[in-house]
Amino acid sequence: MCGITGVININLQTLNKVENHVYKDMITAMKHRGPDEEGEMLKENLWFGFSRLSIIDLAHGQQPIENESGSIVCICNGEIFNYKELRKDLISKGHVFRTNCDVEVLVHLYEDKGIEMLNLLNGQFSFALYDHKKQLFFLARDHVGICPLFYSINDGHLIFASEIKAILKYPGISRQVNLEGLDQIFCLPGLCSPTTMFRDIHALKPGHYLKIQKGKITVTEYWDLIYPTEIPDNKPESFYEDGLHDLLVKSVAYRLQADVPVGMYISGGLDSAIIAGLSRSQNDKIRHPSFGIIFDQKNFDEREYQHLVASLNNNVHDEINFDIKDISGKLSDMIFCAETPLKETYNTCGLALSERVKQNGIKVVLTGEGADELFGGYVGYKLDKQRTHLHNDLTDMEQMFEAEVRDLIWGDESFQYEKNLYPYEEIRRSVYSKEVDRQFNIFNCLNGNLVDKSKLKNRSKLQQRSYLDFKLRLSDHLLADHGDRISYANSVEARYPFLDINVIEFAKQIPDRLKLNDFNEKYILRKTFSKYIPGPIQTREKFGFVAPGTRYLLQQNDEFINDLLSYDRIKRQGYFDPDAVESLKKIYRQADFSLSETFEVDILMIVLTFSLFVDLFKMPSHS
Repeated sequence: MCGITGVININLQTLNKVENHVYKDMITAMKHRGPDEEGEMLKENLWFGFSRLSIIDLAHGQQPIENESGSIVCICNGEIFNYKELRKDLISKGHVFRTNCDVEVLVHLYEDKGIEMLNLLNGQFSFALYDHKKQLFFLARDHVGICPLFYSINDGHLIFASEIKAILKYPGISRQVNLEGLDQIFCLPGLCSPTTMFRDIHALKPGHYLKIQKGKITVTEYWDLIYPTEIPDNKPESFYEDGLHDLLVKSVAYRLQADVPVGMYISGGLDSAIIAGLSRSQNDKIRHPSFGIIFDQKNFDEREYQHLVASLNNNVHDEINFDIKDISGKLSDMIFCAETPLKETYNTCGLALSERVKQNGIKVVLTGEGADELFGGYVGYKLDKQRTHLHNDLTDMEQMFEAEVRDLIWGDESFQYEKNLYPYEEIRRSVYSKEVDRQFNIFNCLNGNLVDKSKLKNRSKLQQRSYLDFKLRLSDHLLADHGDRISYANSVEARYPFLDINVIEFAKQIPDRLKLNDFNEKYILRKTFSKYIPGPIQTREKFGFVAPGTRYLLQQNDEFINDLLSYDRIKRQGYFDPDAVESLKKIYRQADFSLSETFEVDILMIVLTFSLFVDLFKMPSHS
């Protein structure tokens, strides 16, 4: 819906004086998120800034927005999908609304419930709210982290924004590389909040709120994906089919709410087919526009399946033929938008998609993220079912140390997430420069508490993986640097029906055997929504959305790519060992070299995109 930013004096005293252009620059840095309108409010102790993408109540949804008396003020990025029900209840209690905008419910709901309001919201949101009477300020991020929210503390002030770019406009904000964040990208799918690539800038965790009162900052969790330790398996499959059907139908209906046209992404997989089918079932007279990426390389291409879904649902389908040159041309934009190095290139495809959506006059798209994490969709869930012990490609000594690492991180020495971590330490340390490696024990991301291990204890392997996928893959990677910032780069809001809070809470109670049935992933989804899924997709195994990686880029002998990975550049930046990078380049260029974009880490892609990141964000070389 927009971008939000602001500054508050932690002791609620007068704000530091800044040059006149600073606040304007902070809003402008997020203009792509909301090109339709700007709004701001400056009080003695706080400033709120807002850039709007008009979707609901186009004429009256300006922000900041206040309650009747003006004692409570709020700015919000995102959508409150159950706002009509909340609004009706609040009006019955005497609250007076001035607009039909969904965000206005926040100030009245806070009047009614205080911070406990968060437990009543169904939506995707990050918002800031200030209560003048109680002199209380709080930031909140939605349950699963669809809407990112960043903050930094500088000279007694808290500076926050939907994107880091806005925070960097504030005077005195440090631009230091966070080596722990870089190490997370090597070890995990991506960054894990509160870590960012900027040492002094933090991400508010999903399902958390930050409060400032009486000069004290506290960060509190209000929701988490906590699986029950025991799930009764005494109900018929029809119970879960009916419940899941009704909840997902309602979720799609919520996400079709808009005063502008709504489109959807079609990948050719199960999840987007279900979303497209349910969207059409709401009103079969509407031909929803749909968008997809196709490749000339057959091992990446899904056009056949996209066409089946679009035809079945009478979509007005638009597809973009993407090739390696397109990837190279969009790499800089990809990193500038994501605000982090990446280990894969598919964000370039996402940029092309959101650009095409915008060209077609669409502001909102529905997409299928979340189903794999909730219903056992990734190949890792199948591998967990096959594993009975540590991989036998490790020596006895390596198995012992690997078990120790897993126990330290996950609290379960038998659980493998992504890769064997003990032998991988040697690999990633060999790529770091000698100067960086000397600090390895300080920034090694596996030394910290990545997740709450108590929420993995006594859970099944499927539940453990689902929890970790939510924490380490979905929120800060697929939803934030791949979803939010790549769609909003072109003023497009992505919505995720599978991540409706009621769908999630119901899915937690579904027995594992109905998610991964033998080795049939997402079994309950296939069965429940079979009429929306074309036959060839119904029987098709999960096909991960990937795009060509570094080996393809190097084969093009592109001057831009060669420069990013050049010996002199890598040595000058000082974070990676230039000799190690040269060795990797030789390996990648070999004719018989292959790398699975789904299963293997593209180490050179991390080096390449980090090189871009350093330049684009004017980060210092390592000394």
